[in-house]
Amino acid sequence: MESIGFIGLGKMGSAMAGNLLKAGFTLQVYNRTAEKAATLVAQGAKLTHEPGDAVQRGGIAITMLANDRALEDVVGGDRGFVERLGPGGIHLSMSTVSPRLARRLAEQHGRSGVEYVAAPVFGRPEAAAARKLWICLSGSATAKQRVRPILDSIGQGIFDFGEEPAAAHVVKLAGNFLLASAIEALAEALVLGEKNGIDRSRLADMLGSALFACPAYQTYGRAIAQQQFRPAGFTVELGLKDIDLVLQTAADSTTPLPLAGLLHDRFLAAVAKGRGELDWSSVWLESAENARLSTEYTHEAWVILRSESPAATQLKP
Repeated sequence: MESIGFIGLGKMGSAMAGNLLKAGFTLQVYNRTAEKAATLVAQGAKLTHEPGDAVQRGGIAITMLANDRALEDVVGGDRGFVERLGPGGIHLSMSTVSPRLARRLAEQHGRSGVEYVAAPVFGRPEAAAARKLWICLSGSATAKQRVRPILDSIGQGIFDFGEEPAAAHVVKLAGNFLLASAIEALAEALVLGEKNGIDRSRLADMLGSALFACPAYQTYGRAIAQQQFRPAGFTVELGLKDIDLVLQTAADSTTPLPLAGLLHDRFLAAVAKGRGELDWSSVWLESAENARLSTEYTHEAWVILRSESPAATQLKP
């Protein structure tokens, strides 16, 4: 079994690392907040205090981090892991980051003899814990073959998009763009129904069972209908970050995406109102406000938001 350096132990990273330990891999882990590694250490992982200390020469480093900046912080410099990996090493990048950064890192890694393999995932923390992630993959054929046992231990399926380093990241952004679009469409549809006397739970159930029988509509339709906005599986702030990356990638490739602009404004408004830490399905609240819904459930949502942030908009009961 490979010895792996795992960097980034948020909800997703911790679940993925735990499954690798169960599969028999040896793990050295690093996280900016070391306390988050306690459960993994109890299961046999070794905690390191610098990103570079988590990897071995010619080994494999896995990153699962929140954004481009967090990834750049652990890659290079005196604390980074790329120089420590050296020739024969592989950086398995599983975060949702910009294709622009992926291409730059692949070029920089190559000068140190390190291969960059993109493997971003689709799935919420509960899917990660259950080894039900869908994985997008791109990079050199030999490197992908070497990391395949790792990916098989954390996901239920792999989709290979060739050798271009950024390809899998483009696919991931396209998928998240569609998920955000589905949430926005659901929010507007359920508000339309509610304003016209239709029970939102019954409407969400019908849409997810008949017209749109797929996990996205079922999961987020249920979350909106039941106001399950916390704990967040994926926050509004992260949703805004990903839509910004979608727009950046669209601009880089001269691709008009009018709907992405609308989504950006919707998520930005939610963050401005103090809702950034709620699940991204909570953008439903924006539609509810605009329609001036004034029933009991909007009052319940208002109480939750008011308790978390004085900047939250007050939905009048």
